[in-house]
Amino acid sequence: MVFLDIWQSYRSLPLWVQIWVFGILVPVNSAAIFFVYQPAGVWVAVLAIGAMLPNIPIMLYERGLSKMMAWPHLLPWSILVIWLLVAMPQGSTAYAIYLWILLLSDVISLGFDFPDALKWLKGDRAIAGK
Repeated sequence: MVFLDIWQSYRSLPLWVQIWVFGILVPVNSAAIFFVYQPAGVWVAVLAIGAMLPNIPIMLYERGLSKMMAWPHLLPWSILVIWLLVAMPQGSTAYAIYLWILLLSDVISLGFDFPDALKWLKGDRAIAGK
């Protein structure tokens, strides 16, 4: 069953990666949906969430997690990071705090994503846990 394969692949990752991905990275980027009514909130959500959605068909196709999953993050999160560094939207205090947390998490993620995308390009197509 494909979902069991994906779960087993996820669980084969080091614990810190599991916590990072589904305890921090996915929730932080997904939380953008709660700020769509803030200045530029729709664009923040499109870039933050839009970078994650293509990973769903990748996981389904590969029946697990691989370095290919770094690719969808590169352009949207790079744009988001640069934009937030250059012209962070102003809104409520909660939104400002959220944007700084989002910026930090996506910078850290891109620090993993660029090397992983390069490794995938060079032939590292392994599926975690297989």
